Amino acid sequence: MMNHNPITVFLADDHTIVRQGLAKLLGGEDNLHVIGEAENGREAVKKVEELKPDVVIMDIAMPLMNGIEATRQIRKSCPFTKVIILSMHSQGRYIRELLSSGASGYLLKDSTESDIIKAIHAAISGDTYLSPPISRMVVEGYVSMRQDSPQEDLYSTLTNREREVFQMIAEGLSTREISETLCISLSTVKTHRANIMEKLEINNLSQLIQFAIRVGIVMDI
Repeated sequence: MMNHNPITVFLADDHTIVRQGLAKLLGGEDNLHVIGEAENGREAVKKVEELKPDVVIMDIAMPLMNGIEATRQIRKSCPFTKVIILSMHSQGRYIRELLSSGASGYLLKDSTESDIIKAIHAAISGDTYLSPPISRMVVEGYVSMRQDSPQEDLYSTLTNREREVFQMIAEGLSTREISETLCISLSTVKTHRANIMEKLEINNLSQLIQFAIRVGIVMDI
């Protein structure tokens, strides 16, 4: 007997107008139901763990926790929830990391409505759906995409918590703000910061921010 329950969808994007547009688009489909939204990666992870949607549509460049880390954590804590990336960024590093983290699709924000619907149904079926430009990059450049830069090699040595702290430092949050956001002590934040600087072989905040921009953790505005 067929299951006629609607597919539940969660939206994670730091732009309200994008979430509203997606909610309206998906709301027009009888078999899709948007059950929640988040404006940053940390909020997305928390709410997805509570709501356990079938699919998350995730942006990459979000504050507090980017979409790459959020995808990794969601796939670990909610293995039955599928994640589809909807981003304006098409860099090879993002594609490689997200697919290896378990993302079920990667769409650019100029994708059509039908592409998004197809991606959702593909994810539910256990398939991977890529925007045509992304698919071409994967097919044509897979070997070169797998070759990490020295910076990415160093970044991969950070723990999940260190990656969270790293992004928050790069975004300009103070030690106290990081402590309050992550519910950890000031001394623990300082320890993480020291470990990050040592692992990434950097000596000051300016170098840390430049490193974050090079590997795409924060955007160069």
